[in-house]
Amino acid sequence: MLCYPIPDRRWVIPGDRGCLGTGIVGSRWGVCQVRPIAGVNMLGQRLRTVRVASGWSLRDLQARIDNRVTAQAISQYERGESIPSDDVLQVLSEALGVSVEYLTGTSEIVLEGVEFRSKREIGRREQARIQARVLRRLERYLAVEEALRLPNMSWDSPRAAPFPMKGGLPGAEHAAGHLRAHWGLGITPIANLTALLEDRGIKVVTMRLDAVDGMTARARQRHRGNQTSYVIVVNVEKPGDRQRFTMAHELGHMVLDAPPGTAEKAAHQFAAAFLMPRDALLREVGWRRRSIGWSELFALQRMFRVSAQALTRRCEAVGVFRATLARRLYQEFARRHWSTHPFEEPVEISRERPERFERLCFRGVAEGALGTSEAAELMGMTVEELTRRMESPVDHVAERPHPPEVPSDLVDPE
Repeated sequence: MLCYPIPDRRWVIPGDRGCLGTGIVGSRWGVCQVRPIAGVNMLGQRLRTVRVASGWSLRDLQARIDNRVTAQAISQYERGESIPSDDVLQVLSEALGVSVEYLTGTSEIVLEGVEFRSKREIGRREQARIQARVLRRLERYLAVEEALRLPNMSWDSPRAAPFPMKGGLPGAEHAAGHLRAHWGLGITPIANLTALLEDRGIKVVTMRLDAVDGMTARARQRHRGNQTSYVIVVNVEKPGDRQRFTMAHELGHMVLDAPPGTAEKAAHQFAAAFLMPRDALLREVGWRRRSIGWSELFALQRMFRVSAQALTRRCEAVGVFRATLARRLYQEFARRHWSTHPFEEPVEISRERPERFERLCFRGVAEGALGTSEAAELMGMTVEELTRRMESPVDHVAERPHPPEVPSDLVDPE
């Protein structure tokens, strides 16, 4: 039998369909095995987080545990009004694909300042589901950092941030230039934006997101003195150039103080300025260009690792391309269907992959801070796969991708 502590220092003994009774610590129930958690509600919050992240209703979860308990009982668990027995807790954990230890864990993390990047309105239920999935991933990330006893890594923000967004594009240029200077980037194109953000204390998470390009949020850890971490979430299925622009866009939300109703446009302008500095474009492309060949345009794409359309818009905005050249390019993009979903262009920018979380998991196993089964659960893989990847160097040899083929009918858009 298991006992669970509640905030008033009394212990609750669970039954299959609710509490059987309570007792004071040190009473005749003191012989029971005790699994300490930070209040009854913590178990309920985690249960609800995983259920919502899975996209299941209360009745869906009831069906997946073969009606072992009712949807009403699960709702009571989530609200902290009742506690599942040891057997029911095991069944729930297996159905949800998490361990009992996770459901009864003590960490408490809250998402704040959530911002979505999406072309359509997102319903509350979908927002809740996405946030629950992000929260689940963050809990894993932060659990690894705690196991390794790493200090909380605040993101490297300039002292002047957030920058007031005044004057439209000049304000975005100023903010992007200031952040680049603060990070010592100069005007050099950023080869790997994901690695840069992780190095500067921002957690990057990739996952499948329906109709959402990305998200940014703050994660506050109540159990660690309200320490705060910043996270940027990117849709893993989007092309590499769109992922990079989304990350830069979300970074813009973190450093800009835009007037109401202008935040999205401001973040968009910041992203373009951060990825494609004006001085770099002037140096590499020139000024007031009247024409450009496809080969040069694609070479610039690879240099700045952006889409041809984003590059064209940016060059037009800072005066590198004349309006007539930009208009001809837009017409070509539309004719070749590059400007409509799925936005496929001849030059494919490879997707960037966050590596810090996985690297910390392997480090935890190597140093004995994490067991192999614990690390495998955190990384969402089997113990066998984790062991193979740690012991076999062959699994880490990646094939170099072939350069994409460019259609032969592309000519200078004159």
